[in-house]
Amino acid sequence: LLCPCLIYGAYVFLPFDAPLLPTISARLVYTLRCSAFATFPIVLGMIVSGISRLCSSALEPFGELHREVEIHRTYVSQSVHLFILYFFNMAVLATYLPQELLKLIPLLTALFAFSRLIFWLSYAIGRSFRAFGFSMTFLPLLAMMLWNLYGMFILEPENLLS
Repeated sequence: LLCPCLIYGAYVFLPFDAPLLPTISARLVYTLRCSAFATFPIVLGMIVSGISRLCSSALEPFGELHREVEIHRTYVSQSVHLFILYFFNMAVLATYLPQELLKLIPLLTALFAFSRLIFWLSYAIGRSFRAFGFSMTFLPLLAMMLWNLYGMFILEPENLLS
């Protein structure tokens, strides 16, 4: 329930609009530029994972990992997988959205980045707390995927393979 409220509040109250993007290629470039900001938590996780690996007392590079190192490594791995799903869904979504709703692309990108950081923090606290951050990442991704499937098969089935 929190994600739709956050997106709606940001959509209504933040004073910016998406630029005029009449072609699909311009929309995809806009989506690519916005998605570059979604990689910030992943890059930060890689840096912290490398630092924690260097600072751990393990001398064997392929030996048993400490819990601190394992948390960061798992976070980066899961974030990369979710980012790939997010990016492809966002690219398809950008082709179906009308011009006045293109403001959702940077808002969904910010939600993705913010929710991955919340997941990372809650995962470091304890494994039982990570459900909130994961649901803030996964449920908007699921909603985007369902909208994309609806758009492909119901709204424009004649353009499915073109």
